Amino acid sequence: MVKIKSGVVKWVLMASVMLLAAGEVKLVKTKVNDKITISIPRDWHPMDGLDFTQRYPSVRAPLAAYTDVERLTDFSVNISATQWPDQDLAMAKPFFKASLLNMFDRVDMISEGIHKVGGKEMIFFEFESRVNGNRTQEGQQEAISKYTYIQYLIQPGQTTVFSFNCPRRMKEDWQETARQMMKSIKVK
Repeated sequence: MVKIKSGVVKWVLMASVMLLAAGEVKLVKTKVNDKITISIPRDWHPMDGLDFTQRYPSVRAPLAAYTDVERLTDFSVNISATQWPDQDLAMAKPFFKASLLNMFDRVDMISEGIHKVGGKEMIFFEFESRVNGNRTQEGQQEAISKYTYIQYLIQPGQTTVFSFNCPRRMKEDWQETARQMMKSIKVK
């Protein structure tokens, strides 16, 4: 009787470990350029030109941008037009926050602060956002809700922005992966 119970317990434990491992996203180290590396999910790929123009309608293309197979979740690295004369993160943080708050109709902040990643101090914001739809414009009537984790690295003459985005409904699936990706950033 004891052997059967211990065998069942072992089987249940092994099955639980296998299920947890199967749900875990595998990250691979990826070189953005000569100075920046990050770990991204194994099955992600670089965005193509069409993805760039649809997702980042900007004069300045990102240094790098990656997306998942469904093209719903993505990560980008950009150089911001905002330049700070020094590395006063405590003074810069409220400006970046105000900019984020102005970009969306609603922002629910999950966490924010200044932390060290790969030996560099970075400003970070983790939040859920909503952009209301435009009822008068065909195809843009629905609100868009997203989960975002964004980090700013202020260096002399430039600010590097690391941004993870996914639909808010997928936040639970991606939140821990986004945090791991952000912690994996290395800048020389």
